[in-house]
Amino acid sequence: MTVPVRHIASRDNPDYRAWLRLAQGRPGRHDTRVILEGEHLCRAWLEHKGVPQTLVVGESALSLDWVGPIWQDCVRSRRIVLQDNLAAVLSQVEHGPAVFFIVDPPAPQPPARITAGCLWLDRVQDPGNLGTLLRTAAAAGLKQAYLSNGCASAWSPKVLRSGQGAHFALDIHERVDLSALTRQTDIPLAATTLERAEILYIKDLRQPCVWLFGNEGQGVADDLLELASWRVHIPQSAAVESLNVAAAAAICLFEQRRQQLVAAVRARTSRREKNQ
Repeated sequence: MTVPVRHIASRDNPDYRAWLRLAQGRPGRHDTRVILEGEHLCRAWLEHKGVPQTLVVGESALSLDWVGPIWQDCVRSRRIVLQDNLAAVLSQVEHGPAVFFIVDPPAPQPPARITAGCLWLDRVQDPGNLGTLLRTAAAAGLKQAYLSNGCASAWSPKVLRSGQGAHFALDIHERVDLSALTRQTDIPLAATTLERAEILYIKDLRQPCVWLFGNEGQGVADDLLELASWRVHIPQSAAVESLNVAAAAAICLFEQRRQQLVAAVRARTSRREKNQ
């Protein structure tokens, strides 16, 4: 069944006012929805989650080639045509096409036990850092991310833009008590620190582990750091005091991925030589 198309031309429209609060990262107290903007995020949602609750398109954006297929895919959604001046205010991307999905964020069920490599974040507050961390984790092949209280909201517009679709490759669990979660963890917990730590590049990282990264200024909380099975540090020049948390995570995750890929190649080579 096709839902009739609505047109909105008033900034006082209650739906528009609610969407504007979502776009500005200040939803109402009981509004759990999020707003996705732009071709990349909207296409990713369609691919991974299906049609949205609501599709909002600025008048001028209707003529774009890539918008037509999305418009047709959403015939069972609420479809709204928004007057261009209102769409420009709603957009958080300068000169971006005004195409938005209004959706409920996924709420995945956490596993009973943690047996696969994943990302834990302790009070990471900068939206750009958080989105980059999620994107890096997804690129490194991780499937789950656990965010403590005090982290930026994973589904805020700035984090979504920085994540570039990583949200749809990960199960993201927010407001998690990470200390309590260690009791459900069957693999090592690895944290970056300068205290009593091994050099990252000589640590055997071939087995899965939980990677724990902390607050931009304070690092991982002391009580949580004490629970870590592995403590590693990244040797660096003394020219700077420390690495950005997202950069540090990229180095750690891809050093582990490198070690795992090298081990897999060597194992295949060994099997092939034995069969010759």
